[in-house]
Amino acid sequence: MKLTNQQRIELHGFNNLTKSLSFNMYDICYTKTREEREAYIEYIDEHYNADRLTNILMKVSEIIGAHVLNVAKQDYVPQGASVTVLISEELVVEVPTESFAESPGPLPDNVVLQLDKSHITVHTYPEYHPDEGISTFRADIDVSTCGEISPLKALHYLIRSFDTDIMTMDYKVRGFTRDKSGHKLFIDHEISSIQNYIPEDLKSLFQMIDVNVYQENIFHTKCKLKDFDLNNYLFGYTKDKLNDGEAEEITKKVQLEMDEIFYGKNTGNGWIGSYGGTDKSSS
Repeated sequence: MKLTNQQRIELHGFNNLTKSLSFNMYDICYTKTREEREAYIEYIDEHYNADRLTNILMKVSEIIGAHVLNVAKQDYVPQGASVTVLISEELVVEVPTESFAESPGPLPDNVVLQLDKSHITVHTYPEYHPDEGISTFRADIDVSTCGEISPLKALHYLIRSFDTDIMTMDYKVRGFTRDKSGHKLFIDHEISSIQNYIPEDLKSLFQMIDVNVYQENIFHTKCKLKDFDLNNYLFGYTKDKLNDGEAEEITKKVQLEMDEIFYGKNTGNGWIGSYGGTDKSSS
């Protein structure tokens, strides 16, 4: 159902729709020795510590126009961090028309929109394979809002805030609100794909797959970097320190790890098989 901007704000009471974005990013590294693995985990743990993650979430709050009520943050031992931000609405006179557009959101700027009590969370998970020399870092960010704006407007900034090899994004709208006549609205903005909220220069870097359930207002997009440079996956040295056989073996291990994460399947032979999504990669 296509609604005009005027219709969107002529509601009976407050906009009760809950809009939730889950953004998961993965960084992958080859760490041949225990010392390399520990150094990588220490580096990534410091690079994405609770203070830096808090700064990222505060910028997200700014982008979606939220008023921060409370911040709880924690660095964990031996590794990992969590931040939770409780946010609430700020009074506005008029909702900017661009907040309804199915397009990438801004980088940090002054955007003030109407929200109810909502939250933003981030958790990090450094880990490693016990035998294969692969270490990974995962960050999970959830942005949940009630009100006029979709948290998808923060996606552009989130992608640029992390060095990521693979991304998984989920967006869903729950509940309903009513217009002045009492007619239920189960979604208040148009959306055909999460990809429409990602700028073209970023989309061109990734292979992308969509799995969407339109009638349930559920949207899912996976992204994996197209170009592979082994130097980006070595920690503390470059591929010129390796012989051809070593470079080939490490490349296979890293690419297999990326494929398994991207397709959500374990495999030992380098073959993943088909995936039941729609490939909408930028060519």
